[in-house]
Amino acid sequence: MTDPLDPRPEDLKQRVWESIQRDELPPRDDRGRMRVVMNNLVLHLHPSKVAKASLKFTYTWGLGGLALLLVMLLSLTGVMLMFVYTPSPDTAYQDMLSLQTEIRFGQFIRNVHHWSGNLLVIVAFLHMLRVFFTGGFRTPREFNWILGLSLLLLVIAANFTGYLLPWDQLAYWAVTVGSSLLSFVPLIGEGLRNFLLGGPEVSAATLTNFYGLHVAIIPLTLMGVISFHIWRVRKDGLSIPHRLDGSIDGATGHQIEKVTTLPHLVSRELAFALVMTGAILLWSVWVDAPLETAANPDHSPNPAKAAWYFMGLQELLLHFHPVFGAIVIPLLGLGMLAFLPYQRFDLSAEGVWFRSQKGRWMAYVGAITGIVGVPLLVLLDEYYLDLPGTFPNLPTAISNGWIPLAALLLMLITYYDGMKRFFKASACETRQSVFVLLVMSFIVLTVIGVAFRGEGMTLMAPWEVQ
Repeated sequence: MTDPLDPRPEDLKQRVWESIQRDELPPRDDRGRMRVVMNNLVLHLHPSKVAKASLKFTYTWGLGGLALLLVMLLSLTGVMLMFVYTPSPDTAYQDMLSLQTEIRFGQFIRNVHHWSGNLLVIVAFLHMLRVFFTGGFRTPREFNWILGLSLLLLVIAANFTGYLLPWDQLAYWAVTVGSSLLSFVPLIGEGLRNFLLGGPEVSAATLTNFYGLHVAIIPLTLMGVISFHIWRVRKDGLSIPHRLDGSIDGATGHQIEKVTTLPHLVSRELAFALVMTGAILLWSVWVDAPLETAANPDHSPNPAKAAWYFMGLQELLLHFHPVFGAIVIPLLGLGMLAFLPYQRFDLSAEGVWFRSQKGRWMAYVGAITGIVGVPLLVLLDEYYLDLPGTFPNLPTAISNGWIPLAALLLMLITYYDGMKRFFKASACETRQSVFVLLVMSFIVLTVIGVAFRGEGMTLMAPWEVQ
């Protein structure tokens, strides 16, 4: 007999739902469903309704959600690894070996953590490109673009601090090379490097510092900025995909058709998360995270390379004065990225991939120019140019710093002016072409550094590089 004083329904499904949501099961009609989902946790991350066109996968490629998924995987696997790792040079490398041979699923957990971390750098970078190419950084989203850049830097910092923890030759010398870039910061560089490393070189203090940064300070900062970033996305609103003719992509004319977040958006996100998690797990089953011999401070490998995401900067150091290759040029690049959303726009193209059809062709030209031009400039500087020898009476900061930098800036200005005149393009379309040229140039420099630099950092065919 049912207790009349017990208001709980007997239906188990209803009771489970109400224990979570404290409301009735969502009705089938949109208005009823809207009333239910308004108080749902999902609505702290998403609006109650979204434009149907924005659900198109090829507009966002799910990159923001994938980045968040990778952060969750890294947090989970990182906590598990903390139980079997001690940040000491005497035990760190042995802990890595124990993960391989003694701890059940230890190698698999490390693989997931390692590959998720590397993939997060790529995904965060691609997410930045997607936002730029669809104009998602324009008013009122300027500050959220800055937050996104900050997240990219934090992701790189998290990877860099975690790179040292295995304490093998690859990690030790990659961090040694990467941290040496700080030495070129004028006035404070050497002190900053010593503070980060806990001394003049990579040591036990460095391992302790990097461990603390990797498992506490950077993750907490990352979570805080991610939360703020998502909140700003929620408040600023999502950009809506448009066709090149200005009409809403996937809708008739300019009519914006909206659908409820539950289940239309959330079901897609869940399906995508399951597929990507499965792909990462499968990759981690078959491909082990690299582990070389134990770190040996007395034996430097040849060549000693930085982590792959710093190889573009290391390649720049081979062609520029260290202050310019490690500090001036990267800061100029970051400054340009931060200033992008605050420029004047002479083309209304938010939600349109590559601004316009003309902008798309100009982006192709920028990409091809970077792919062809950068290797030619590298070969020219490697085998023919010798600016310090040509100007022996000038300081190397001028002969191998200001002079080549001025030449490159002049090339960019000439490229900008030539593209704008030839295509009769707007400033937005032309800036995008320059942006593509610079991004592709950095990617090419990274590939050259990773795959074409062998002993003594000399140029070699990829199959000759060890």
